[in-house]
Amino acid sequence: MTGPGTTASGPSAQHGAQGWQPLYLLAGVGALLFVFLLVAALVLDLLAPPPVHGGEATLLFIADNKPGYVAEQILWILPNILPVLVFTALFVALFTVQKSLALTALIFGGLPWALLLAVPVSSRGSLNLVYLSDRYVAAATDEERQVYATAAEAIIAENNTPAIVGALSAVGILLAGAAMLKGHQADFPRFLAWLGIATGVLGVLSEVLRQALPEFYGGYGVLLWAWFAATGIALVRLSRSAPLAPAGRRIRDFGP
Repeated sequence: MTGPGTTASGPSAQHGAQGWQPLYLLAGVGALLFVFLLVAALVLDLLAPPPVHGGEATLLFIADNKPGYVAEQILWILPNILPVLVFTALFVALFTVQKSLALTALIFGGLPWALLLAVPVSSRGSLNLVYLSDRYVAAATDEERQVYATAAEAIIAENNTPAIVGALSAVGILLAGAAMLKGHQADFPRFLAWLGIATGVLGVLSEVLRQALPEFYGGYGVLLWAWFAATGIALVRLSRSAPLAPAGRRIRDFGP
């Protein structure tokens, strides 16, 4: 028998008690912030595009544009932690409908972004080049300057090399889209599922063919930002549409 003030509970109450709404909200805001910060980095890049070839030219450019260059590299690199939060939230949201795909998407999608934080290199430069630029300017002989220019060339070559972590992240986006598409009960719009699949396929191709077909990489960048923005909006809506379970109908007990 239920006593005064007790409520009936059901599956919806158990689902609401999980308390994942703050995670969805933080991940959604993080996805939107991720896109905003990368757009800011792109604006700085357009205002003062750094050289992508030539160690000496790059080091001299950094010496003349050090504050802007450092700010741009931070904006390219530091936000990489935010996709980890996004993929974690997607895992939680999709786990109940597509366990294997959700877990695989988290591993392939989130781990590469975390690994990128260990190497301060972006496709448009590196914070390591700032140190080399300082040493290049301070060098007293041509031989010393040549050493630093050669080291810069090696970092620039790494920037222009297809990254396996980038391809893995694209696979994670593809798997997340597949999980949304197969999980008919998932609280995500179908267009987001198809957008994820298209972004993932183009992302894998663009990373593998970066040198042969660089235009693929530009198209992938646009789709990638669109996917993160759409996913962020979807997660914010999910956090607001799935509040703690509403109280069930109160059953009153008027006595024995």
